[in-house]
Amino acid sequence: MEYDVLRDFGIHLKNIRKERKLSQEKLAELSSLDRTYISSVERGERNISLKGLFSISQALELTLSDLFVGVKP
Repeated sequence: MEYDVLRDFGIHLKNIRKERKLSQEKLAELSSLDRTYISSVERGERNISLKGLFSISQALELTLSDLFVGVKP
């Protein structure tokens, strides 16, 4: 089976968000992104841009590299 990095990252992001007890709505607000965008990233349906990753990492108070810790290469 082919590895799906989008799906794996989405699951990872969702776990981080839930660990921090944030709703998709709150993460969207903090990152200045749309809730439906956050949702589609978490479901692995969207290939998120570097700008989007940066916005989310700032909202979660993580570095970009920390955002990927635990995501399979």
